Amino acid sequence: MANESVIGVDLGGTKVSIGKVESHRIIKHVSANITTMGKDRQILDEVIAALEDLFDPGIAGIGIGVPSIVDVEKGIVYNVQNIPSWKEVHVKEILEDRFQRPVYVNNDANCFAVGEKYFGKGKKFRNLVGVTLGTGLGAGIIIDNRLYSGPNCGAGEFGSISYRDRIIEYYSSGQFFENVHGIKGNRIYEMASKGDERSLEIFTEFGTHLGEAIKTILFAVDPEAIILGGSVCQSYPFFEKAMWEKIKTFPYWKTIDHLVIETSDQKQIAVLGAAALYYDAQKGSKL
Repeated sequence: MANESVIGVDLGGTKVSIGKVESHRIIKHVSANITTMGKDRQILDEVIAALEDLFDPGIAGIGIGVPSIVDVEKGIVYNVQNIPSWKEVHVKEILEDRFQRPVYVNNDANCFAVGEKYFGKGKKFRNLVGVTLGTGLGAGIIIDNRLYSGPNCGAGEFGSISYRDRIIEYYSSGQFFENVHGIKGNRIYEMASKGDERSLEIFTEFGTHLGEAIKTILFAVDPEAIILGGSVCQSYPFFEKAMWEKIKTFPYWKTIDHLVIETSDQKQIAVLGAAALYYDAQKGSKL
């Protein structure tokens, strides 16, 4: 399967990034701006035009990651973040009709997890959770080497679980720095990098909250590994210690003894993860 040519599509709020993936790497890549405030079909036509730049007869399938709720079976996306007109778009049906190849659609956090499983630090684990730490906290779950999305694509929504007076992602994602301290995360990172004591204390506080979030994941899923990704991970050395100190209060010591937590080092994981949807689907068809 890994030698099959697959296209991975990462749809963002302002652009679409597309890669032709073969032999575990991106061999060709294109990106294009999209008309964020355009009509749904206009934006879809822009995505199709970008896809046509990479598509060839050797392509086996197409995977698409979107920041939205997805009907995974039918490939319908709902209420895409930062694209107001995409309230309900039948992406799978439209693209399969256009390209005559199987198309798989899922949300971006699930793509991150399955991408790490096939192309990143998750390769050696049967059961893992991929956690994205950006403007929110997203997560995808791999169980017995397969992506588990749930029947409504709702599995792994740990960020929306109640925590303190809010929800987990209020305190355990990039939101935390402005929500609680009124400072942008990149500014605190710059200050912490210079040894600013207050900034380092804020990262310690963040690590404590993230540790609590990870404990919730451990209770729910009991994975072998958790792979962290997203923009906040550049600050990992500043909050790693506090995170682990909190995780070690988890009541089942054997879980902690075996748990591996790593940060992603795949710079194009969004595109690779979208492509991995195809490989995951093919594995499922052979079971």
